[in-house]
Amino acid sequence: CDKCVYVKNTDQGYVIVCLYVDDMLIIGSSQNMIKSTKQMLNKRFDMKDMGVADVILGMKITKTSDEYALSQSHYIEKILDKFIKDDMNLVRTPVDVNLYLSKNKGDAVVSQLKYSQIIGSLMYLMNCTHPDIAYAICKLSRYTSNSGEDHWKVIIWVLRYIRFTCDHGLNFTRYPAVLEGYCDANWISDTKDSKSTSGYVFTLGGASVSCKFTKQTCFT
Repeated sequence: CDKCVYVKNTDQGYVIVCLYVDDMLIIGSSQNMIKSTKQMLNKRFDMKDMGVADVILGMKITKTSDEYALSQSHYIEKILDKFIKDDMNLVRTPVDVNLYLSKNKGDAVVSQLKYSQIIGSLMYLMNCTHPDIAYAICKLSRYTSNSGEDHWKVIIWVLRYIRFTCDHGLNFTRYPAVLEGYCDANWISDTKDSKSTSGYVFTLGGASVSCKFTKQTCFT
């Protein structure tokens, strides 16, 4: 189901290899399984062993006796320094529910390039450790070609929110050890469009493993 994850099961245990271009994580049921996998790969590829995983693809990995945590505080600081360095305000929710977005009929408030850069940065954050901003990004990404003042206000709102939640992340524990799914729809928040936005999230071990927000294709 995931093209970058390879699993091997044997009578001695299992090993999982997560690969992205030239970055790799090796997880195993025992040190012997991990060691033998490293030796096998080393015979075929030029590899460098970085030791116990600490940071992968901009995500900080923190391990305790009870859980694994993924966070991106350093990446968030880079986003904030690049786009709103002098704005130190905070908000406690990922979106202003009283603000309804629509197409901008005037000139763009910011360049399409800058708007796209912010959306792209926030999408990476959303996909890795902050699914809580998925709904906001779903709405904002619709106006990349010509963003208006209201769109920029929501962008700033989201940036202030990730400053507030900078140290937050995904905390995976052993329980519940089942896949749980939740879904909802917003009952046409945009009355000019007459289409709802649907969303779902799946969790495993107490944290999100998959989420999506998308506009429905049918009129309601």
